[in-house]
Amino acid sequence: MTENRKYAIIAVDFDGTLCRDCYPNIGEPNLPLLYYLREQKKQGTKLILWTCRSSLPLAQAVAWCESLGLTFDSVNQNLPENIAQYGTDTRKVYADLYIDDRSINWSFQTESGWRIQEA
Repeated sequence: MTENRKYAIIAVDFDGTLCRDCYPNIGEPNLPLLYYLREQKKQGTKLILWTCRSSLPLAQAVAWCESLGLTFDSVNQNLPENIAQYGTDTRKVYADLYIDDRSINWSFQTESGWRIQEA
């Protein structure tokens, strides 16, 4: 969250994150994550569904989330206010937190320190 913004932004992946990965089908729901995101939404957090799904599989994923009480402020694009601020919709969505089954938190400062110490 920045000083100019009064809300956080979370971008979340679908397959393997919100549900078990069995694309093009939809796997069993990740109930703890769904609960967490619904609670964040109640607190004013903006949610972006950030997935490789498109067309019908994407529409099915959005409908599935809605059936479980999870709605998004944007799907596969930046929030409208970010697009307006920067005059474009960048390929990578902007968020304060990215939740994805294939992510790793790679700290530049920490990893650089390790490389320097090992050299």
